[in-house]
Amino acid sequence: MTEQRFFAQAEASAWTELGPGNTRRVLIHTPELMQVEFGFEQGAIGAPHTHPHIQVSYVAEGRFEVTIDGVTEVVGQGGSFIVPSGLVHGVVALEKGRLVDVFTPHRADFL
Repeated sequence: MTEQRFFAQAEASAWTELGPGNTRRVLIHTPELMQVEFGFEQGAIGAPHTHPHIQVSYVAEGRFEVTIDGVTEVVGQGGSFIVPSGLVHGVVALEKGRLVDVFTPHRADFL
């Protein structure tokens, strides 16, 4: 196992292009927990999907239409939402923005 990091500086993490208007960077993680930043251009879509991880998301910038298990709400800067394991969820960026997501356990598919 690699040595556990206790600190992460934003500039140390590279952005990954996910699709039109979507980027992601893993900020820090342990086997039990992961923090990831997502960038969205206005109108970009985080397509509906599901995963076994519990997710909590913080809107660091912008406004998003968030749908979780068929329920939709607009969440703006400073707001948060939680996605229990296994529920279908997705977002639409109503304006340029950033989400900071925390997953438990970590998303091995992001590493």
